Amino acid sequence: MERLMMINLQARGCAAEVQLNGLPLARVGAEGGSVTLPVHEYAVAGRNRLSFTAGPQPLVGEAPPAQPKVGDGTVSVRVVLALCNRGQAPQDPNARVLSQLLWTPGLNETHDWPFSFGQDVELPVNFPRWRWLDAPVITEGPALQRQVLELLQGLALDLQRGDPDSLLAAARLRTEELALAYQRAPNAWVQDIRDHIQQLFEAQALNIKPPEPDGLLLRPVAGGRLVECLGKDGGPALRTVPGDAWSAWPLRLAQVEGKLYILR
Repeated sequence: MERLMMINLQARGCAAEVQLNGLPLARVGAEGGSVTLPVHEYAVAGRNRLSFTAGPQPLVGEAPPAQPKVGDGTVSVRVVLALCNRGQAPQDPNARVLSQLLWTPGLNETHDWPFSFGQDVELPVNFPRWRWLDAPVITEGPALQRQVLELLQGLALDLQRGDPDSLLAAARLRTEELALAYQRAPNAWVQDIRDHIQQLFEAQALNIKPPEPDGLLLRPVAGGRLVECLGKDGGPALRTVPGDAWSAWPLRLAQVEGKLYILR
C-alpha cells in the first residue's frame, strides 16, 4: 500500500507507553527513547482513543495511585499519529498529522506521577470491525495461566523444530485481519511467515526456551478482552534465547468459549 498510518513515541527522561483504543503499542525505558510502528490493525473507523502513560507502571496488577511530583524540567513525552507515504516517518514535515499529544512539564511544575493523558481522534479509515473489539472479557486466574502456558510451550516446541503450523493455526484470525489491514492476500502473509521460520531454522536461530510457570506474566489489555503474554522483563514470552540473532513473537490472546485465539 502507498500510505501507512504510523505512530511515533518520543520520551525524554522517563519511561513511557503509548496506547491506541486500550491496546499498548510500544514503550520505552526509564531513560526515554523513540519508537515508530504502523498501527492499522489497532485503529477503527470513526472515534479512536490515543493516550500515553509516563513513569513506571507495573506490568500486571493494579497500579498504585498517582502521587504529586514537582517537575525538574528534564521530562517530556510526544506522540504523533500520522498518515505517511512510503519511506516517511510520522515526524516528517510532509506527513499528514492526524493527532498529536505533547507533555513537557516545566521546572517546579507540579504534576501527577505516573502521568497519563489521552484524547479522542476521528480517523479517516474504513476498516471492518476487528474481532478483538467484541471478544468477551477474560476471567483471570490459575486456569487461564495454565491454558496459556500450555499453548505457549507447544508453540515453542514446534518452532524449535522449524514447524510453524501450530502458530499459524492459532493466529489464523489475526493473519486474516492483518492482511486486510495492510491490503495483502492472506496466503501471501502466511507464506512470508513460513519462509521466515524456515530461514531461522536453517540458520540454527530457533533456540527457544519454552516459558516456565514462574516466568509468564499475563497482562490484561483492551479492557480485559485480551491478555498480553510477557516474560518477567516485560518482553514477549515467546522468543528465542538472546544471542547474535534474536527473534520474538508478541502475542495477545482472546478466550472464546474456553478456547484461546491469537487476535493481535
